[in-house]
Amino acid sequence: MTESVLFDVSEDGIATVTINRPAAKNALDMATASGLIDCWNEIEGSEAIRVAILTSADCGVFCAGMDLKEAARVKAEQGIDILQIFPEPQNDTLRAMKKPVIAAMTGSLMAGGMMLSLNCDLRIGLAGSKAGITEVKVGRGSPWAAPALYMLPQPILMEIVLTGELMPIEKLHHYGFTNYVEETPDAVRTRAHQLASSIIAGAPLSVKAAKGSVHATMNLGRAEGLKAAWELHKEVYASEDAVEGPKAFSEKRKPEWKGR
Repeated sequence: MTESVLFDVSEDGIATVTINRPAAKNALDMATASGLIDCWNEIEGSEAIRVAILTSADCGVFCAGMDLKEAARVKAEQGIDILQIFPEPQNDTLRAMKKPVIAAMTGSLMAGGMMLSLNCDLRIGLAGSKAGITEVKVGRGSPWAAPALYMLPQPILMEIVLTGELMPIEKLHHYGFTNYVEETPDAVRTRAHQLASSIIAGAPLSVKAAKGSVHATMNLGRAEGLKAAWELHKEVYASEDAVEGPKAFSEKRKPEWKGR
């Protein structure tokens, strides 16, 4: 989409979004943030794309968060905080994605890099890397970290947000923050593609409803979330794919999904 955001779609419907600012530790300036939003809109609006992978250029850091140099420049030149003009500082479009997004984290991540990862559905980390929410160290804030309570134990999250210290990805993996930890950046991306391939092997409407059901329960609680999940799956049970799946199973062949 831009020089700082690369976008590619494979023949089987896997979109790869790459933050491409290795010299800046893949920090998010306004141009990069806008490029990411363009990618999410393209992915969500394309019938050919089934799943997305978010990764970054190899430099030891997946994403260092907001570009603080740009933030300081905006403050000096315009006298305002950069969040007043930053494109979607809360990752609204990414967070609202109905299609699955996999974070292939090929290095350490902190601040806004953690926010990106929290708004993805699956996460693969790099062995030896670290992750954290460092806002307290630079006088910023992390309201976006609240949903991490669904991903990490409360005392661990408290330590992360109160100290601003980075934790080994292996420790966070122990608590379930990542699905996998791989030894090299290439292995991280390979694992992400394996997961993406497994996702696109499923029925499109079933995948969409599955993600929506989990998010609904997180937002609404158990009872209301269950009601919402049943509503989300009405389209699934009424679809042609709901007939095709059992038929293909009984005929011992691969199903031919239509997404309707």
